[in-house]
Parts: sequence; structure tokens; C-alpha cells
Amino acid sequence: MRRVAVTGLGAVTPLGNTTDETWKNLTEGKNGIGRITHFDSSDLKVYLAGEVKGFDPLQYFSRSELRKYDLFIQYAVAATEQAMEDSGIKGKISPERLGIYIGSGIGGISTTLENYKRLLNGKHVSAHMITSMIVNMAAGVVSIRTGAKGPCVPIVTACATSTHTIGEAFHCIRDGYADAAIAGGSEAAINPLTVAGFSSCMALTTNPDANTACRPFDKNRSGFVLGEGAGILLLEEYEHAKARGAKIYGEVLGYANTSDAYHITAPQPEAEGITRCIQLAVKEAGVNVGSNTYINAHGTSTVLNDKSETLAFKQAFGEETAHQVKISSTKSMTGHLLGATGAVEALACLKALQTGTVPPTIGLTEPDPDCDLNYTPGKAMKADLKTAISTSLGFGGHNGCLVFGKAEEE
Repeated sequence: MRRVAVTGLGAVTPLGNTTDETWKNLTEGKNGIGRITHFDSSDLKVYLAGEVKGFDPLQYFSRSELRKYDLFIQYAVAATEQAMEDSGIKGKISPERLGIYIGSGIGGISTTLENYKRLLNGKHVSAHMITSMIVNMAAGVVSIRTGAKGPCVPIVTACATSTHTIGEAFHCIRDGYADAAIAGGSEAAINPLTVAGFSSCMALTTNPDANTACRPFDKNRSGFVLGEGAGILLLEEYEHAKARGAKIYGEVLGYANTSDAYHITAPQPEAEGITRCIQLAVKEAGVNVGSNTYINAHGTSTVLNDKSETLAFKQAFGEETAHQVKISSTKSMTGHLLGATGAVEALACLKALQTGTVPPTIGLTEPDPDCDLNYTPGKAMKADLKTAISTSLGFGGHNGCLVFGKAEEE
């Protein structure tokens, strides 16, 4: 089995348009959630979202290119170019050995909505609509722009999407089908239709206060906040990375995915699926979980998810160990980035390992009695971390778990 390192990171999030800016704001407990500005939401019950701010697509595209690509594609390309530059891998790998695993939960839904309005108003529908709306196009465009000719596998598993893309890329490299892979997810679905749809199925909070709207594990939580952005990791076979002197953020040690086979939106009450997923990933990683472990929880701020995840950690690790690990939900600051959330949270895991800093769960002031673990409320903390775990749960019963190890010291 080949080892797999992470040598590049890229991010476009509600907390910043680069990895460094995003991480700085995460560790400072900044809130990226605010009033929706992408459209007038005054007729809806939901007023808040985690919007990307100040993103300049002209850093990555010509003006003529922009009309071809939905925002979710633009975010994916931007984060990819950052990760590629960060890794320094360009020109140092055969195109046939570079894979792409980039997914999205919804894809170009804003392009779809815009063109449907044009159709209803008797206007011309864009020739670029189809190639801008379909979910695989983030991976396709990245492949074209980078020249990567290895495996190109978009994945769509709702909110578990980019945890699965990273995990499948890890297995691809480990098993010898590629030497490196661009892996992650992208989402840009803050529009009236998406917000109204999630609101109708009672998933979004109607709390109008940005400071308390997303408060994972708090007894007063009332639903998630929709976010947007992209996260990309450059995964690379360990010896390939070492041979070229690459910077290594950490290693991917384990991955698993399972299905609840229970309900279209709700997690299984006994948390059987996510518990088993965590256990499988930790077993593959071959690590001991304890006080040197950080967990970036899915932590959506919904009543069922947070309670189910807490139960899963206790069942997967045992009650005593579950109380030793350091846990937080960075969604408290970014909102829920759907298909991109797993990748942004994987990035947070790697930066936590690199810096020895556990980002906080902001807004957590009154813990739910059923959520009684160490969720790092309010303020970041320093810790001697050796391993980090990221968990994701998606509508449809999809579960995903990644295990990362700290980079070896030179």
C-alpha cells in the first residue's frame, strides 16, 4: 500500500478567498454568516447565509470565459489553481498520472434558475446553460485547464460529497491508479429557489440573528445556515512528494463511507451508519484515538444531526475516549457549504495538525445535555495533535469519514 500526502490546499469560503485567510478567521472565531445579499430574501422566512465575499473571478478567468461558467465552476477553478500553486506540482507529474475528484451537491442551479426565467420571458436560453449546470463540469473544466488526463470522477452525495471525493482520490493513489489527484468540492446555491426549498423541508433556521443562527450542539439550535464556496486538496503519493521536495501538510490515513438505509433526510436514530463509518475509517488508518485527536464534526446545528453525531462518537470510541478528543464544528462560522463542506473541513483538519490549533465552535453557550462532549466553545485552543478526523452526513443517508495524520518532522 502506498502512502498518500497532502501537498496543496485551496479555498474560497465565507471566511476568505484563500486558505490562509480562511484559516486565520476560523481560528479567530470570526463569523462569516450574514444577511443574504445575492438576492432580496425579504419575502422568505430565511434571511441569512454564509456568502463568499469579494471574490474576483477575473483573477482566474477572462471576461469572455465568465459567461460560460456557473459560479460553482468558478469557485472550483479558483481553489484548484491555489492548491496547484501551493503544491508546486505543475510540470512535475505526468498528466496521465494526475486525477481529478471534484464534486458538488447541486451544481449549477443558479444558472438553471436564471435560464428558466429567460425562457418564461420569451428570451434566448444560453448555449452554455447545459455545460454550466451539470455537476460534472467543475471536474471537467479543471481537467481541461490543468491538462490532467488521469481518472476524472465527479461524485454527488449531497453534504458528504467532498469527503467522498477526497476519500476516493486517496484510495486511487494508494492503489496505484494515479500519483496525484485534485480532490474536493464546490457549491454556489444561494438563490431564491434553493433557500425556499431547504426552508420548506424545515432544514434551515429562521433565526434572523447572525451571531446565534448557527450554533451546533447548543440546546437552542434550530437548523442550518446555507453557505457557499469551494475547498480543494492536492493529494500526492508520499514518495513522489518527498522526491521533489514538496511541503507536506499531513497524510491521509483512512477513509470509509456507509449508508444509513433509513430516511431521506433524517439520520438513523441509533447513529449506526455513521458510527460504523468512523470505526471503519479509524481501523484503516490504524491509529489510536484520544487526547491527541481533533475531530471536525459535521455539526450542522440541526437537532437530529448534532445529537446523532455525539452518540456516534461515543459508540465509535467509547464514552471515556469520546470525552478526551477535541471536537468543533467550523460550520458555526462558515454555514453549511453542502457539497463543498467536507473539503473545507478536511482543510481545517490539516491546518489544525500543522499548527496545533483547534478552531472553535462559536455560538455554543448552552450545551444540549445530549451533546456533552468537548466541542471547543467560543475560542480556539492549542493542543498537541497527532491525528484529525472529519465526518460528513448527507441527505439520502450518506456517511463519510476521513482520518488524517500529522506530517512527519524532518
